[in-house]
Amino acid sequence: MSQTVNQSMKFDAQGLLPAVIQDWLDGTVLMLGYMNQEALTRTLATKSVHFWSRSRQSLWEKGETSGHKLHVKELYVDCDRDTILVKAQPAGPTCHTGERACFFAKLDEQGRAGGEPSREAFGGILERVLRTIRDRRAHPQAGSYTTKLFEGGHDKILKKVAEEAGEVLIAAKGGKKDEIVYEVADLLFHTLMVLGYHDVTLDEVYWELGRREGKSGLRPA
Repeated sequence: MSQTVNQSMKFDAQGLLPAVIQDWLDGTVLMLGYMNQEALTRTLATKSVHFWSRSRQSLWEKGETSGHKLHVKELYVDCDRDTILVKAQPAGPTCHTGERACFFAKLDEQGRAGGEPSREAFGGILERVLRTIRDRRAHPQAGSYTTKLFEGGHDKILKKVAEEAGEVLIAAKGGKKDEIVYEVADLLFHTLMVLGYHDVTLDEVYWELGRREGKSGLRPA
């Protein structure tokens, strides 16, 4: 983002822009802060997220005291040039409460915030499915397909993964997009069953993929 682009940004009357911070690996919205021109410039220069504190009226770097910094991967601006999106790699929990992200109080239908932290806002659909899988393992339910797979044991789950992988191959060979989508969804679900069985989190998988980004896929001989 060059100085020319910065000049096109639409700062508000206080010279600020809201900045949404998003985990670059799984898309979790970590926090919202405000940047002025100086904070944006420092963020770009250091690759570490800086904000302008409206209460203290001063520049500050996220994690400057806790060590839980936000390392910048990419920055984007919205269509109106009045909001910034920062994709970042967090070094520890982002929220001052110790939670991974600041958005963890779920609103009910009356608009009341829940008292217990909820992690349903974290990640995307794969995380939601894996949470359901882990819940079924901890609390089996009669008639649940997931429960039946767990009752069948490790080998039954692995057999289903192998079967679904074969179905993906057949669908891809046939070249029909809707069948490919359907079979890949089945394969992803049963792969998540493997993760749930072994207590592996998607965060661990994302970290491994992030570690590989930009590197050759060939292992050294």
